[in-house]
Amino acid sequence: MPLRSSGPARRAFPVTAGTLIVLTALALPLALPTAAVAATGNGREPAHPEQDWMGSTIAAHEGGDRAGGKDTDDPETTESNAVTSVNGVDVSSHNGNVGWPALRQSGVRFAYVKATEGTTYKNPYFTQQYKGSYDAGIIHGAYHFALPDHSSGASQAKYFAKEGGAWSKDGKTLPGALDMEYNPYGSTCYGKSESAMIDWIADFLKTYRAETKRDAVLYTSTNWWKQCTGNSTKFGKTNPLWVPRYGSSVGELPAGWDFHTIWQYTSSGQTVGDRNRFNGSFSRLQALANG
Repeated sequence: MPLRSSGPARRAFPVTAGTLIVLTALALPLALPTAAVAATGNGREPAHPEQDWMGSTIAAHEGGDRAGGKDTDDPETTESNAVTSVNGVDVSSHNGNVGWPALRQSGVRFAYVKATEGTTYKNPYFTQQYKGSYDAGIIHGAYHFALPDHSSGASQAKYFAKEGGAWSKDGKTLPGALDMEYNPYGSTCYGKSESAMIDWIADFLKTYRAETKRDAVLYTSTNWWKQCTGNSTKFGKTNPLWVPRYGSSVGELPAGWDFHTIWQYTSSGQTVGDRNRFNGSFSRLQALANG
């Protein structure tokens, strides 16, 4: 049987302005932790990671011919280019299942695959794209799309290394790449000052090296680098540069680098849009893979 209450009925006390102030003050501590998480970005998941691929924000902010210039055809179409550069691609989930044997036959010799973004997202096509390129005889590597306002550089580097960005000395695996470009979710520099951005990148790169024993490749445009790091020279001696520019030449490089290692020259290639040139011979590409 249900229990019945006994005794006098409870009296309803009037709610005064003073009571509201006390109740509000008591509730504040419960809300503060959530507010702190929202302010720092910790715990947030990226809203559209499938739209965030290497260079996805470059043309929108910098303009340029996404199909490249007249001299940015397949680098293996001329004998001189074949000696000094190597043809490559980069892919992410928006490419779906990739036909690697056909790309290998067309002259593609290296590929970078998006592995992660922030600390919560992993490319659902990563296994097919990463293992598939390897099985087709293409030297492969993984890259991480950075979200510096979501969590620390160290935490993102550890997540990347764990979820696909690790390196092995097998002659076919390139060091991981850090994709630093315009914020697809807000302010260009992720709300960070120049010094804070440099510290975040350093945190990521230091941690990645500790996890893999390799210095990561750094992907960034000269314009973004100037805006968000003050054109820092800090990483030019340690981290190979991958620069996007959809034009007839690689153009001005960020400060600190005397030469580029990879040039993303178009996002309108056949089969896979994003096309790259390794700045050197195939033997130098193998040397980068071997460490």
